[in-house]
Amino acid sequence: MTESFDGDWLDLREPFDAAARDPGLAVHLSHLLPARPRILDLGAGTGSLLRWLGHFIGRAQAWTLVDADPELIERAFDTIADRAEAAGWGVTFPGRRTLLVHSPKGAWRVEGLVADLAEAPDNLPLHAFDAVVNTALCDLVSREWIERMAAACAARGLPFYSALNVTGRERFSPSRRGDALVARGFAHDQRRDKGFAGVALGPRAPAAIAEAFEAEGYDVMRAPSDWVIPRSASLMLTEMLQGHAEAASRWERRFDTEIGRWLLDRMAQARDLRLSARVGHADLLCLKRG
Repeated sequence: MTESFDGDWLDLREPFDAAARDPGLAVHLSHLLPARPRILDLGAGTGSLLRWLGHFIGRAQAWTLVDADPELIERAFDTIADRAEAAGWGVTFPGRRTLLVHSPKGAWRVEGLVADLAEAPDNLPLHAFDAVVNTALCDLVSREWIERMAAACAARGLPFYSALNVTGRERFSPSRRGDALVARGFAHDQRRDKGFAGVALGPRAPAAIAEAFEAEGYDVMRAPSDWVIPRSASLMLTEMLQGHAEAASRWERRFDTEIGRWLLDRMAQARDLRLSARVGHADLLCLKRG
């Protein structure tokens, strides 16, 4: 079974994800899709990609949110409905796992599919969709997984859009002794097996996606999508610091004391609004030639 993510963390990072994703690739994809596109969202979590990309599509659309965690899909439905109602849009529930959002430019039909993505694409109905999308997923998967997905998408000529893949370029400001140690351990942790039948790609994800899809006859567009975390975002910074320290400690056990001291000092900086961060990501849009 693949790793699951805490819904509170996904909610916390959503505005930073939205600010980071490249609008140009979203617009390009939306122009290529049919009048009422059918979108398969892999590892959808709480539905943040739908809430962002749906506005760029800007017309009637149908989404299937795929996640291994049924509680995240339920949370996605609740959040989508709450946000739509807050915007003054109508919401109806025609089925147990179906939601209709009545936007001013057409209805958004949303369905949920509980599936272990480690088995993808074999357990996914790709024939029923016009595009495959994901956000913050492909740096967790193995090279073999990407190659299988590329071959399956190519067989149907499907666009593949992958947002927020880590690039390995990140920094906390100001710098501090211990940054290199924590970064080394964190980078090691990014490459451990995350349940996708092999070593996770981590920062190699953008290159691996491009190589796999180009080998299947795709053109690949790429754009930077870095997180920029300001000093005012102390809660986000605190969560990041704890995650980095925990991950680094798995691989740098000899330096637990140094990592602990680093975390305490960095947490104090975050609390006092003296810390900021930048985390490198890349968005990719893969389009079948011809």
